[in-house]
Amino acid sequence: YEAATPIHVEGRLLDVVGSAMALLVCLPMLLIAAIAIRSTSPGPVFFRQIRCGKYGRPFPIFKLRTMTADAELRRAELQQGNEMAGPVFKMRDDPRITPVGKWLRRLSLDEIPQFWNVLRGEMSIVGPRPPLPQEVTEYETFDRRRLSMRPGITCFWQVGGRNSVDFGNWVKLDLEYIDHW
Repeated sequence: YEAATPIHVEGRLLDVVGSAMALLVCLPMLLIAAIAIRSTSPGPVFFRQIRCGKYGRPFPIFKLRTMTADAELRRAELQQGNEMAGPVFKMRDDPRITPVGKWLRRLSLDEIPQFWNVLRGEMSIVGPRPPLPQEVTEYETFDRRRLSMRPGITCFWQVGGRNSVDFGNWVKLDLEYIDHW
C-alpha cells in the first residue's frame, strides 16, 4: 500500500497531462517514423519488452523498433562486444540497429511510445530508466535502490552523458535523483 501524498498526486497529474500532450503533439512524428520503419525493414513498428518497474514489478515497455526484428535473439552472439561494465549491454556500432533506427535513436524519437507507459501508470516522465529483468538479477544490493520508485523516460544519467556514463555512475546519478526528487 502506498499513501497518496499531495506531492505524489501532483507528480502523477503532471505525468498524465504531460504524457497525453506529448503523445498528441508527437502523433505526426510517430506516423512518419512508423512509415519509415515499415518501409525499410521487416517486422513490427513497435517494440515491446518486459522491464522492471517500481519494486521490480515487471511491465511491458513500448518503443519504436530501431533494431532488426531478431535483435533479442542475436544479443548473446554480440555479448563480447559489450562496451559497458556491469549488468547492462551497450555497443556503439551495434549491427542490429537499422539505418532508420540510428536516426530515431539520435533524435530519441524511439522513446515516444513510452508516454503510453506513463499514461498507464507504469512509468513517470522522469525517473531511473527501467532495467531488464536479467540485469536486475545481476544487481548488487546497493543497485537495487534504483527500483524504489517508478521508472522514467529520462533521468540525470541520460542528460549527463547517456552512453558515456558507466554503470556505477549511472546508479549514483539515479540514486541522487531518488534522494532529492
